[in-house]
Amino acid sequence: MSYQVIARKYRPQRFADVVGQEHVTQTLANAIDAGRIAHAYIFCGPRGTGKTTIARIFAKCLNCTGGPKSDFPLDDPKGIEIAEGRSIDVLEIDGASNNGVEQVRELRETVKYAPASSKFKIYIIDEVHMLSTAAFNALLKTLEEPPAHVKFMFATTDPEKVLPTILSRCQRFDLRRIPASLITEHLAFIAKQENVKVDAEALHAIARGADGGLRDAESALDQLISFCGKKIEEGDVLSMFGLTSRSQVLGLALAILKGEAETALRELNELARHGKDLGRLLSDLLNHFRNLVIYQVSGGDLKLLEVSENEVVSLKEQAALAPTDALTRVMEVLTDAEGRLRDAASKKIFIEVVLLRAIQARDAMSIDTVLTRLQQLRAEGTPSTGAPASATAPNPSSVAATVRSQAEVSNRVEAVAQPSGSSSRDLTVAATTTPAVQTGPEGDLASLWTSLVESVSRASPFTRTYLVEAHPVSLAKGVLTIGFDPAFAEHIDLVNNPKTHTVLQTKLAELGHAGAQVKFIKAERPEHWVAAAPASAPSANAPTPATSASTSRSAEPPREPATARLDEFKNDPLIQKALEVFRGQIVEVRA
Repeated sequence: MSYQVIARKYRPQRFADVVGQEHVTQTLANAIDAGRIAHAYIFCGPRGTGKTTIARIFAKCLNCTGGPKSDFPLDDPKGIEIAEGRSIDVLEIDGASNNGVEQVRELRETVKYAPASSKFKIYIIDEVHMLSTAAFNALLKTLEEPPAHVKFMFATTDPEKVLPTILSRCQRFDLRRIPASLITEHLAFIAKQENVKVDAEALHAIARGADGGLRDAESALDQLISFCGKKIEEGDVLSMFGLTSRSQVLGLALAILKGEAETALRELNELARHGKDLGRLLSDLLNHFRNLVIYQVSGGDLKLLEVSENEVVSLKEQAALAPTDALTRVMEVLTDAEGRLRDAASKKIFIEVVLLRAIQARDAMSIDTVLTRLQQLRAEGTPSTGAPASATAPNPSSVAATVRSQAEVSNRVEAVAQPSGSSSRDLTVAATTTPAVQTGPEGDLASLWTSLVESVSRASPFTRTYLVEAHPVSLAKGVLTIGFDPAFAEHIDLVNNPKTHTVLQTKLAELGHAGAQVKFIKAERPEHWVAAAPASAPSANAPTPATSASTSRSAEPPREPATARLDEFKNDPLIQKALEVFRGQIVEVRA
């Protein structure tokens, strides 16, 4: 007698033998017991999950001796005929090779004839999505109103390719991928029947490699028995199918969570050197991080996970190393890489880059977190000199943050200081204008303002850039009120902070106004307010009141060296605080 492969030898013969598809088998059994048998059924699902097997068992239930019955003896002659493909009343048709309209016309001609020896004439069409559109259309009328003795059963791995008009005439059953635990249990049963000793780790490795397909798992076990004999270990499975052991996957995940780039690259190099399937490795790694997220979100509920006992310990340890949002960012990197891996010229180099990006993503901050921290900084900053409560860190609305994809740059923030809504007047590191000098009765105030701005310019050119569009409003009761025209009101948030208050108060004390406070408000610039030359460098060609604002702003003092301006920007306390909070670095300063 010729050898029969395990997948055929242990093929389920009754609904009770089907593994992992109880939602389908129970429904069909109830329909038979209740006498509610439809004329057409379609079974959808991944390969090796039992579509054709369930169709055959359903046919046995309908045509068994004394049927229809949801259960029948294994030695029933009608059932044996169907199982062996000898029943002339149960016709199995391959949709891939009989996909033309001519074959469907032949089928339409034969359905009118009564079954030879059974109660029903049953047509099982496998891979029905391979039928042509013309063939589908030719089948429509017969499928909708077949003779009472005819039943149609379709099987497909791609229901999306089946015409909606066909699907609407069938009862649809979607088969799911079989859980690894059930596959492992079934393989252990087969190994016992075959007198083969298989390690639990080896069974689990086979189940992982089958990806929810029981037939694939049975074929793999059959191949391993031929390769290894009566004893199969995990190493044999990993070697034959290029799989990575769970311990290696867990070790690689641990290196990512700890930020150990060198360890991760060494592990990957070792796996690639031993010929492991890098695509499968990426998939296993993604699945492990998914398990970590589910474990955290569910509070450690293992019912939602398909993991072995050894993995539970690692899940508990690794789940404590990173918050859920960090694990989610790592998953985003791995998910993106999984879709692009097939196009990579060098899979090893591609995976190396992915691991480095995953490590960076673990420490990255989302834009929501950035805005939240900015708000916290603003709320925590309190002026030490009695300045208004609003004198705090910059408002997030006044900072344009260029946030790159976390898959590309995770912990690097490119900060561009720019007032919102004022793109045409970018803040720069160097001074851009000369403050205007007020004339008239308030000339003393204008003179004080000119001296103050010049003094601030020498101490902190960066602070001076905030004041170029400001003007003095009043100096009363020890408070210097500084106004910004509504067009430049956004500057208030940038300048109203403890550091600026300290600088201005220090310079006011040097100018004879010790103890003076500073207040910033929004106020329209007086029409007679025009630019004047700096106090330290008077010019004979100072602009007159008739000079336009654009002309006055064009009179710039000599710029400081670019290096000095960049150092001033980097050394600003607010910039330093932002770099510390966001773990970033300055990559560009735009003028």
